Amino acid sequence: MTIPRLTAACRLPAALLMGLALLTSCAVSPQRASAPGNTYVKAAWTALPAVSDADLQAGFAAWRSSCPRLKTDTTWASTCTAAATVDTTPAAIRQFLQERLDVYALRAAGNRADGLITGYYEPIYPGSLTRTAQATVPVYGVPGDMVSVQLDSLYPELKGKRLRGRVEGRVLKPYDDAATIAAQGVKAPVLAWLTHPMDLQFLQIQGSGRIVLADGRHLRIAYADQNGHPYRPIGRWLVEQGELKKDDVTMDAIRAWAIAHPARVPELLASNPSYVFFTKGPDGDEGPRGSLNVPLTAGYSVAVDRNVVPLGSLLWLSTTRPDGSAVVRPVAAQDTGGAIAGEVRADLFWGTGDAAGKLAGDMKQKGFIWMLWPKGAALPKAP
Repeated sequence: MTIPRLTAACRLPAALLMGLALLTSCAVSPQRASAPGNTYVKAAWTALPAVSDADLQAGFAAWRSSCPRLKTDTTWASTCTAAATVDTTPAAIRQFLQERLDVYALRAAGNRADGLITGYYEPIYPGSLTRTAQATVPVYGVPGDMVSVQLDSLYPELKGKRLRGRVEGRVLKPYDDAATIAAQGVKAPVLAWLTHPMDLQFLQIQGSGRIVLADGRHLRIAYADQNGHPYRPIGRWLVEQGELKKDDVTMDAIRAWAIAHPARVPELLASNPSYVFFTKGPDGDEGPRGSLNVPLTAGYSVAVDRNVVPLGSLLWLSTTRPDGSAVVRPVAAQDTGGAIAGEVRADLFWGTGDAAGKLAGDMKQKGFIWMLWPKGAALPKAP
């Protein structure tokens, strides 16, 4: 999921904060309860659960693919430079990691060690480059009338944060929400047309995907921007309406409900005011690019809350698949997502297509996360 959002880390003067609440989710996200000193708990290497040699090699390779983006990063640059010459044998990787990195267990409020691990994937949906009788749902590029404001130009503590809106007269007003865009359209290029509104919703949730055309070609699209409204899970709305039980919410269950209740699909989609705009992605078989702008590696790239885990970090993940089988491996923090918020929270990228989608859609697992951090480097400022 690659829907960036403003979070409760925002610290602004009260008057400005009230104004921004109209434009973003900055002021409405709940404050985290954990104290800064309790988020990162130093641990020994022996505290990490064992991983297979194959997982160690694959996880290390996924993380090392981030290094071209980290060559000027003050925390990771020297570690990445040294990693470039490390032999890919398990013994050499283990020696390198233990010599260069310290281990920190991530903890949530109340010193809670476990958290939620979900999954995401790159979907493939049928569509067309032109509107047809079957393909009537537009996939929009970035609107020409949407203004994006980088907040850290005035407030350095808001690095990476921005708000979005539309200028009317001399006033910046909130951009249209999803329901308005669906009903009235938007001043933006149409990249392609899909055959079902639920395909577009899941495409927006995943943040990237492929559209298979009638001649068999694939059009890859990737996240470009978002309308500035907070992301709200449509599955939560179904639970609140009494349509699904909380434990039964999966992508398959949501789609099945939508197929059974076509007249209520607009109401369902309107419950999530967030709307994602796309751009055409590069051709090829590599994974989609996450927020770090490197191709994601199936099974070894994760989306994280960048307020807790800086992008480019190496993590040690211990969780399970929906069938209960263990997933213990190093993973690379290479993406973010609107629903990925919290200290012990990750979204594991599972790959492309229906099999990956089934795994991702069913994954709501308990998990544990350790952050591997360069020795001597200052820890991130905990939220």
